[in-house]
Amino acid sequence: MLNETSRLKSRGGRVRLMVLGAIALAGSALSATTALADPVVRTQQGDVVGVEAGPLSVFRGIPYAAPPVGALRWRAPRPPDAWNRRSATAFGPACIQPVSAVQDAAFGPLGVQSEDCLTLNVWTPTRNPGSSLPVMVWIHGGGFVSGAGSLPAYDGSTLARHGVVVVTLNYRLGALGFFAHPALDQESPDGPVNFGLLDQIAALQWVRDNIGAFGGDTGNVTILGESAGAESVLALFASPLAQGLFHKGIAQSPYGIPSHSPAKARAAGIEVAKALELDGEHASAAALRGIAAEAFATITGRGASLAPSLVYGDAVLPARILDRFEQGQSAALPLVIGNNSNEASVAELFGIDPASLVQKLGVAKIAVRLLFPEATDDADLARHAVRDAVFGAFVKRIADQHSRRAPAWRYYFNYLPEQQQGTEPGAPHGGEIAFVLGTLDRTPAYRDIRTPADDRVAERMTAYWLAFARTGRPAPTGEPDWRRSTARRSRTMEFSDDAVLRTRFRDRQLNILIRVIRILDSIVGH
Repeated sequence: MLNETSRLKSRGGRVRLMVLGAIALAGSALSATTALADPVVRTQQGDVVGVEAGPLSVFRGIPYAAPPVGALRWRAPRPPDAWNRRSATAFGPACIQPVSAVQDAAFGPLGVQSEDCLTLNVWTPTRNPGSSLPVMVWIHGGGFVSGAGSLPAYDGSTLARHGVVVVTLNYRLGALGFFAHPALDQESPDGPVNFGLLDQIAALQWVRDNIGAFGGDTGNVTILGESAGAESVLALFASPLAQGLFHKGIAQSPYGIPSHSPAKARAAGIEVAKALELDGEHASAAALRGIAAEAFATITGRGASLAPSLVYGDAVLPARILDRFEQGQSAALPLVIGNNSNEASVAELFGIDPASLVQKLGVAKIAVRLLFPEATDDADLARHAVRDAVFGAFVKRIADQHSRRAPAWRYYFNYLPEQQQGTEPGAPHGGEIAFVLGTLDRTPAYRDIRTPADDRVAERMTAYWLAFARTGRPAPTGEPDWRRSTARRSRTMEFSDDAVLRTRFRDRQLNILIRVIRILDSIVGH
């Protein structure tokens, strides 16, 4: 009996050991499964490991080009080095730029900066490489001197949850991104000036080569952006180097501030060298590349900045954007383009009083007032004038020219969050971003005041933008019909509390301004 008891205890011990072993093995398997659950996508450079965010897989900080540092400063972007397996769980640094409390308050904190900043981010609702979902590539604004694809207001989650793959990106800014100098001319006569645009093109090439692995359709890529991002969209339409890399575009509040000539860019580069305490036009390329990147964020002085304009005359942008559109040399692809009702707010952000601009007009103020009889005072008159002369007239000129070769849709965004209605003169510059990207809850300016009514407007805006990304037509089910605009039949969708299609909306003022601008162009030249 004692022997039998011992034998049973021994058997029980073995059973317990077997059970414990099975549990341990199961735990190991579970841990392995959990590790493998992190989304992994194979790119041409190597595997990237992202994170799960509810129904989405998110990949942050993927290099699309080699770091533009040292000898690669002011050179066309080059492919990144290969890797075996790379974590893509954190955003890459923002490109070098001045610190802006205004930007942080409007769009969210910028975070770390570095010259090594050429990364992009991907939000995808699928792990199936064969899904062929529409792709939306967001290009941030900021006057070509500030911003980043990682700002909370540009989060791609909302759009991705509606069945598209979203990409945001960084590109070189300020004098590190848009620069000419005699020393660079000696290295490469007729070389590039718009390095930031070359970065955007490199990012689109990365999308072409890799986005299919994230479930995106390489044959259905929409580029979209606001302000300098919208200017970038139009520049990519106009650039021969970007052809075939995208299939439609959305330009939100592009501005009609002319691009700089190569001579103007070179003069600005000389002023940059002086501001860096180098020998102006005689500074060497080695000396310029030897300056710490952070120093470029602090450059001040008259004539040292090209912002907020691009430079025409290089291979990226052979002529001014408007000239390329008017000469039929831009991409003949579907385009949505528009502006907001209080674009003059961008002047206020830079400390410029709109009323003072009107007061400087002198006698011309009378003519301006005749154009805008609805203006209540000088400040209001200036807001109307800046909105239409800098933004509205340019939007109409581009849309009219583009409509001769490809479909064009115009819009006018005139919605303020409920809690701001009656306290602000209209939708500010950039005020539409949170509505079209669906990021009211992540945008500092709106997250604490949003209401169900604001959310409904956002749902409508995202529906139009998503429909355009999917089909090439902004025609979501159940929403008012947004008909194309042409030079002969001008139509504008006004987004306010409702969406209303307007015919010849503000055309009298815009056409007069267009004629005046053309006369000025012919007098002062390019």
